[in-house]
Amino acid sequence: MAVQSAFFESHEIRRAYDEDTETWWFSVIDIVQALTDSANARDYWFKMKQRVRQEDGAELSTLCRQLKMPAADGKQRLTDVATAQSLLRIVQSIPSPKAEPIKRWLAKVGYERMQEMGDPGRALDRARETWRQHGRSEKWIQQRMTGQETRNKLTDYWANHDIKQGEEFAILTNIIHQEWSGVSVKAHKNLKGLQDHNLRDHMSEAELIFTALDELSTRQIAETDEATGMAENAEAATKGGAIAKQARKALEAKTGKPVVTGDNFLPPGKVAPRKVAKKP
Repeated sequence: MAVQSAFFESHEIRRAYDEDTETWWFSVIDIVQALTDSANARDYWFKMKQRVRQEDGAELSTLCRQLKMPAADGKQRLTDVATAQSLLRIVQSIPSPKAEPIKRWLAKVGYERMQEMGDPGRALDRARETWRQHGRSEKWIQQRMTGQETRNKLTDYWANHDIKQGEEFAILTNIIHQEWSGVSVKAHKNLKGLQDHNLRDHMSEAELIFTALDELSTRQIAETDEATGMAENAEAATKGGAIAKQARKALEAKTGKPVVTGDNFLPPGKVAPRKVAKKP
């Protein structure tokens, strides 16, 4: 299950959608943090389970399961997750004036997913609105959407030519990215001070355009060569990334400015320490 982020007020809530059961799973720790503003939401959740067990004899853990989700350090770690229905029971045990608003928010998130399954355009509209709320320009949003369409066409090709979703997608993506930008995906995120964030959501307009160019080039080369399997698609990825690299270097030579930068859209105080990334 792919992990996504939703927002309750200013709080990020990690969630994953199970297509088989058509169920959202939400991070319990994130919900607790949003309701309590605790300095240590994990410790609050642990003590809360003990209190409820002593007072009511109820085991809140039975309402949860564990899924790997990106943690603050960027690593995938097991965390307690629960469905919207189970979270309503958990929320009842948290004294907070936000209890009712978050109940409405949970119901709204579930309803939005049902709408999106019947009309995928709603998901795009919601993404646009989220980016607007985060201060992105209409020009940036359009480039982000165009780049996502290009990305989807490439991954569709991979999926139909013996490339497995997950690790193999990530390997090929990193080959393309390293080739055009001169840095790995991880190094690019470090340069921008990102942790558990989507790199593309923090790219400049130029970075988005060159990322789209390398993925477009990779797909068209793969289609021309009828690339199948990792070895052949890795070769196409290298060639596609090289085309965008040549364009990047040509632009940088004319402007004297680097395309790959440490700029991001994080709010003040949310930026992780940056690491200098070397690129050719």
